[in-house]
Amino acid sequence: MEKHQENRAGRPYREPHEHTKAVLNRISRAAGHLCAVKKMIEEGRDCSEVLIQLSAVNAEIKNVSKIVLKDHLEHCIVTAVKEGDGTAVNQLKTAIDRLI
Repeated sequence: MEKHQENRAGRPYREPHEHTKAVLNRISRAAGHLCAVKKMIEEGRDCSEVLIQLSAVNAEIKNVSKIVLKDHLEHCIVTAVKEGDGTAVNQLKTAIDRLI
């Protein structure tokens, strides 16, 4: 789901992500919506209908982002903080800035 960060000893954080299946399902759903948007545009469908589908894609991606962020905080970041690894926290801040 995500590239694992390394701790201070150079070992990757390999915390389990308990929501991997849910994330993959939501990604598949978003991909399906996006394919529907492409087809709608190719068919010359009404712009309002296309916008509604785009809204569904956007909402699904936001929901996936929330799940991944929650897992990352609860597992990878907790481990990094316990080990005194500030690098992981700084990387999280950068990722949140890009996400928002």
